[in-house]
Amino acid sequence: MASKHYVLDMPVTEEQVRALRVNDTVTLRKTLFGIRDATQIHMFDHGRKTDFDLRGHAVIHTAPNVRRVPISEAYPAGYAPVCIGTTTSDRMERFTRPLMEQYGVRFIVGKGGLRDASQQAFAELGGAYLAIVGGTAALETTWIEQIEAVDMDDLHPESLWRFKLHDFGPLLVAMDSHGGSLYREVQAVSAANRAQVLKNLGVNA
Repeated sequence: MASKHYVLDMPVTEEQVRALRVNDTVTLRKTLFGIRDATQIHMFDHGRKTDFDLRGHAVIHTAPNVRRVPISEAYPAGYAPVCIGTTTSDRMERFTRPLMEQYGVRFIVGKGGLRDASQQAFAELGGAYLAIVGGTAALETTWIEQIEAVDMDDLHPESLWRFKLHDFGPLLVAMDSHGGSLYREVQAVSAANRAQVLKNLGVNA
């Protein structure tokens, strides 16, 4: 099946998410929430709540580099984006299901992928992992039009951020709601190639 590109205004429905397949690409519009380790530890280990409505939305694993500025129409949260990069997702694996079950999150945006528990949550609840290539923080920052609001700012920079988007993407669907995983496919190909190389060398693996 040929891959497709989707332009999605956030928030999205479960039906929209389940239409996506691994190797499709996605551009997000309107809103994206920034979240990281400390944010989720406080939310799920310490019981902190947010007033942000995350239902149907995407969260990106980030602790952005920002600059404090006077609050204005252009900077309603009192922050200007300097560099909004993406961190490795794997260490936040255990938060995928509670983000989806308790807050209705549909997309996780990050780099490096997630594991089997997240894959199961995506399948059961209707979600997907959207991958960003490492080293693209400067480009990602151009996709952020404005920092609209911030919560849990005592955790700065691992606050909970609400970003206004300017066509955030394209992002690669690396894990979908149908059990598809680009990471598992790459691992299988790598294992097969390794086995063939060892065989050619006469090495018993």
